[in-house]
Amino acid sequence: MQTSSPHGAADRRGELYGLLGALPDRTRAITGKKRMEEERDGYVLETWDLDLNGIEIVPAYVARPRSVSTRVPGVLFNHSHGGGYTIGKKEFVEGRSYLQPVPYAKVLTDLGYVALCIDSWVFGERSHTSESDMFKAMLWRGQVLWGMMVYDGLRALDFLIERPDVDADRIGTVGMSMGSTMAWWLAALDARIKVTVDINCLTEFHTLLAKKGLSLHGLYYFVPGLLNHFTTAQVNALIAPRAHLGLAGLQDPLTPVEGLDIIDRELKQVYAAGGHPERWKLLRYDVAHVETPEGRQEIIAFLQRFM
Repeated sequence: MQTSSPHGAADRRGELYGLLGALPDRTRAITGKKRMEEERDGYVLETWDLDLNGIEIVPAYVARPRSVSTRVPGVLFNHSHGGGYTIGKKEFVEGRSYLQPVPYAKVLTDLGYVALCIDSWVFGERSHTSESDMFKAMLWRGQVLWGMMVYDGLRALDFLIERPDVDADRIGTVGMSMGSTMAWWLAALDARIKVTVDINCLTEFHTLLAKKGLSLHGLYYFVPGLLNHFTTAQVNALIAPRAHLGLAGLQDPLTPVEGLDIIDRELKQVYAAGGHPERWKLLRYDVAHVETPEGRQEIIAFLQRFM
């Protein structure tokens, strides 16, 4: 796999974005109303209602350190799926069984960052419609559920970056499972993201097909025509040469090992060709679909190094 020129990468980003269906105007004004603010375990938690898409309000949490005297790095945390439709952004502040015990709102604010997590479509306070019904209704309208999820993620980044306490030059994104996929899609599409951490969902599409594992992923995951244009490695190559850490479980059927080999090999070539081999790292642990204690420490170290 050859690295692309900046112009070529921009064209490919446009091609990728164009596969995401009929989306709202990318430049429409976004607004927000803060519901409340409360003291948490060493940080301040803000609860927001955001108008990101002009269709339905997007509830969100912003976690910030108790004392911020200058602009600090900002991180978009992307929640997982796990069949927990009513959980959504609560994962950010309460954690999840397959994540390490300390929730990411606490981890990221302890590092001195401001962090944002939204309820994705059909999750949390937006779980008024099933994933299946939403996917089908959107399809009738020429929309793609994943495209609408990605759109909200991109607009959430806009909201985060516009905050007066956030340094727009130090932006990261982190996620587990569905949130992992969101992290690498967002970073592929938006070069403002400087650091990407994806936990347990760097799945090679063609390997998943060969393994007959499509049923392991939700309906949200599937984008019409995607494989006619991109492999997983080609999507992730759009993140290069920005810093990207992937973590995977060797026993995780959602990310077949043969596919991880392909992605790792191709991205090593891309990052080496771009002169920054140290900015790509794939860590594998002998576990299934869980975050390990060792992985959590690697994530923190990676964020500290590149943010």
